Amino acid sequence: MSEQSFSEKIKTCRNRALKAWLHYLGYLCAWAAILLLVLASGVILDNTFVLQPGALYEVLHFVRSNVEIVFCVLLLAGWAVISYFYIARPIRDMELLMVSTAALAHPGDTPIRLPESMKNAENRLNLVREQALRNIQAARDAEQRKNDLVVYLAHDLKTPLTSVIGYLTLLQDEPELSPAMRARYTGVALEKALRLEDLVNEFFDITRFSLTHLELELQSVDLKRMLEQIVSEFEPTLRQKKMRCTLDLPQTLTVVCDPDKMARVFDNLLNNAAHYAYPASTVQIRAQQREGAVVLTFQNAGRTIPAEKLKRMFDQFFRLDSSRGTDTGNAGLGLAIAREIVEAHGGSIEAQSEQETIRFTVTLPA
Repeated sequence: MSEQSFSEKIKTCRNRALKAWLHYLGYLCAWAAILLLVLASGVILDNTFVLQPGALYEVLHFVRSNVEIVFCVLLLAGWAVISYFYIARPIRDMELLMVSTAALAHPGDTPIRLPESMKNAENRLNLVREQALRNIQAARDAEQRKNDLVVYLAHDLKTPLTSVIGYLTLLQDEPELSPAMRARYTGVALEKALRLEDLVNEFFDITRFSLTHLELELQSVDLKRMLEQIVSEFEPTLRQKKMRCTLDLPQTLTVVCDPDKMARVFDNLLNNAAHYAYPASTVQIRAQQREGAVVLTFQNAGRTIPAEKLKRMFDQFFRLDSSRGTDTGNAGLGLAIAREIVEAHGGSIEAQSEQETIRFTVTLPA
């Protein structure tokens, strides 16, 4: 809630309190006026008509003889009833509201119940309770996915580490190895060491995502040049799967952004395409300038993603390939980090998948 809107709500509450106070005073004055009118009418009636002795005569005679006492008693009775509705009942409602609000700290499955006069407050509190329950469940799911992933990564660290130690031991124990075998063992050890580095980097990604506050260093950036450079860096990775990447960009594509973080967005999207696109397919990157915005699309051919998984593509630690092995994916943070960066720039990112086509659309303020 912005500071301005909060101030406006405080002002509205004060105005309502003032109106309630004026209504309270108005009812008290109206009750006093009614009493005076009734008592005056009774006195006039008693002076005008000669009544036979009876119940009505006794009442009117008593009122006339004790008019001040009767007026004060009735005035106090009316004041007590009016005060109950304007003071005691609101205090009771406020106590109920405070108890119900305190229950939101540990929301349960039982809905909050308030008196009928507080139905609006009851509905709002239940909406907050339901949202809190959804947030708690989402946090539990994310924590569970993170814990599972950490366990999987820790387990998978053993395999490349064992290979590295094994091949280095062979190189040390067999000094008479031929140059070809030595080169082969060295190459395998290097490959496993690089895989070990990837796994360690995934641990760092998890830690950074959990602890780092995103801060932007904005400047004018030529996205055309940035994309061309990133694509050129990905060529060896794409070449391994016989893939290629095409660019369809306008001559001028300039936005104000954090270049390092925006490069990470594009890197994550290309990395995602390299993992899940069909071999020997083409990744297409297009960009166009619209009124006040730059729209970029990353499209590749790949297995159609089910709708239920498509909705979770940007969740923390969600991996499209849910198998335990980490060779086909990473920590499941790439798209979550990409969304956080894009939204921090005031933009949006979304995913579509149909007919064996996967498309990511990034919209940035121009």
